[in-house]
Amino acid sequence: MPFEIVRQDITKMRVDAIVNAANTALDMGGGVCGAIFKAAGISELQNACAKLSPIQKGDAVITPGFGLPARYIVHTAGPVYHGGKESEEAQLRCCYLNSLKRAIENHCKTIAFPLISSGIYGYPKEKALSVATSAIRDFLNDNELEVYLAVFDQASFEISEKLLGEVESYIDEHYIEEHAVKRRELLGTEREAFEEYTISYNLPMEAPIASAGIDDLVGNLDEPFSQTLLRLIDIKGKTDVEIYKRANLDRKLFSKIRTGKGYTPSKRTAVALAVALELSLDETDDLLERAGYALSHSQKFDVIIEYFIINDKYDIFEINEVLFKYDQPLLGG
Repeated sequence: MPFEIVRQDITKMRVDAIVNAANTALDMGGGVCGAIFKAAGISELQNACAKLSPIQKGDAVITPGFGLPARYIVHTAGPVYHGGKESEEAQLRCCYLNSLKRAIENHCKTIAFPLISSGIYGYPKEKALSVATSAIRDFLNDNELEVYLAVFDQASFEISEKLLGEVESYIDEHYIEEHAVKRRELLGTEREAFEEYTISYNLPMEAPIASAGIDDLVGNLDEPFSQTLLRLIDIKGKTDVEIYKRANLDRKLFSKIRTGKGYTPSKRTAVALAVALELSLDETDDLLERAGYALSHSQKFDVIIEYFIINDKYDIFEINEVLFKYDQPLLGG
């Protein structure tokens, strides 16, 4: 999965590089910075940093990981938040982009970030998360890298209250009550249909008019998942690269799905592809069925996905932020 949010201690992550939310002097600080120095070895890391300091806000430099499981530490100086009036967003964005560039330059394949500037530097967590995901997404459009955003606990992770409220309401309505509601509606429909039939039973029935659009998208019912996927990509006028990037999929995994040959993707991967293709709920159901899956109101993960699809919200990073908040598996693979 190219980008994943994880609840983990960044100093214990086995990745090629971790990012240190540093100060411009590259001195040992508190919080995540202090934890990284202690885990790496204070003396060795401070000596390495002394040769590279000072740096400007938004800059990034790299040192060995020393005692860490990670091979490298990328040090970047985030901005102190002053209400957004002193180019803090641009500086914070540079922190992510420059750190990612250092990783690529040093042939890293995996890198883990903390949520930079969201601690004692006072950057609002929701805004800090938005900058982080935007910068990482833009970088991954042109680069192959596995990026992790490591948060220590739920308190350090905040998303839009409006979005969270809308999702919460949708879950309350559909996850808990939907089955009973649907049954009552069905009985009402059946009653109306029966009453209509008793009045007009002798009238000829009209053949239903098929929708050419949905037929094109749904296609042959016996068509395997991989063929349906490729056909949908063509219909939507997208390229393979656009779709696997939008789906938060690793290129090798997408290639395995694309070739077919009996490979069945996981449910979260299949859903990610439906989101990347911006399919309707009916189209999503059809695509998932070809991989042996279905969305169910008895699963919170499925209800959250349904909320985003019926509201035409297809930003997979935003969806994953909500899934993470609800302790659900993330989309991608």
